Amino acid sequence: MIQNESARWDAVRSRFPGADAGPYLDVSGRSLLFEDGRAALNAHLDALSAGAVDKAALFDAVEHARALFAALIRCTADEVSFTRNVTDGIAAFGASLEWKPGDSVVLCEALEHPANVYPWFGLSRKFGIRIKSVEPERGALSVARIVDAIDDTTRVVAISAVSFAPGFTFPLAGLGAECRRRGVLLLVDAAQAIGIASIDARQWNADAIVASTQKGLMALYGLGFLYIRRELADTLEPAYLSRFGVEHEGHEAHLGDPASDAYAAGARRFDVGNYNYPGIVTVAPAIRMLLELGQETVQHYVHGLARRFADHILDLGLPVFGGRPGSHSSQIVTVGADLGAAHDSTGDHDMLSLYEHLRANGVRLSIRRNLLRFSFHVYNNERDVDTVIGLVAEWVKHHGADAGVLTRV
Repeated sequence: MIQNESARWDAVRSRFPGADAGPYLDVSGRSLLFEDGRAALNAHLDALSAGAVDKAALFDAVEHARALFAALIRCTADEVSFTRNVTDGIAAFGASLEWKPGDSVVLCEALEHPANVYPWFGLSRKFGIRIKSVEPERGALSVARIVDAIDDTTRVVAISAVSFAPGFTFPLAGLGAECRRRGVLLLVDAAQAIGIASIDARQWNADAIVASTQKGLMALYGLGFLYIRRELADTLEPAYLSRFGVEHEGHEAHLGDPASDAYAAGARRFDVGNYNYPGIVTVAPAIRMLLELGQETVQHYVHGLARRFADHILDLGLPVFGGRPGSHSSQIVTVGADLGAAHDSTGDHDMLSLYEHLRANGVRLSIRRNLLRFSFHVYNNERDVDTVIGLVAEWVKHHGADAGVLTRV
């Protein structure tokens, strides 16, 4: 059984040529490109070069990808729209709400990626809404702390399913239930969870979920998905009206009656055509593979690698932010003592020395918020873990004691 499991993950890894170039532990920045996705992209580009593009087939590809993403987060296809990225999805959703001066949005500026901060401040500038920022404690938020910030003015709570740094998983179901009880909308940034965590939009009690395709979905920049709960979506008016955002018959360029055409069902009304066809044909094979593997299986495997890595790092005497793996853990392991403010730098000379040692030996990782960020996906395996742990142990042997890093666990 164990041998069969190992063979299955080896087969997955073989479809990512970049995995052979050394441990790639940076899916939280961007993923290795899935070989089947690249083949689909090449076929699309070949058709463009030959002047043989079948537009009807591309529309079918759009609906196929929409249905695949819906299956991935366990919703219906009518609840899914296409966007350019996470920022675009948040901005599109936020701009469709009817704001009043004094309305508020609750979020955590200290932990959220700018993609889940700037759109809300843009709405603040335009509509006079207030941004209520909750302060984290040691890089974490509790449901209680967020709920305490909600009052009668709160329209939306915006939060990440997994923070980009330090990489903690948030207990969304409880927060979503409380928001629903209070009539507050919950928007979830799933950029660091999609394609790795097992997601159920209904269990999260999410009103909106945004995601992009260059990380856990193993595809390209420039494409994202926006989920909006059907009952809510049918009440919203998008900021932009497109031919693809209304119910219509016939050719895509048929004008219809732009003054009275009904909005498309659910989140489809947020589609703005034409679509990002290269991104769509590239991501579809990756989502199919994830569904074939099973979301729970993927999460168990990938999170298991991260937990094994974190335990070994701690055993070497280095600090893992958040301590031993637990319910807060994800595919991200951040190494360092303190969460900083700068996005991609560290003032910790020990961590910088370790980072440079790993990079020089072919390990691909990131620095985020003063921490070394290691992040895993389906193309990683225990050999990657062992290789990196060996390199860290080598660094500790030559530098750790002198640097004093072992005293900060």
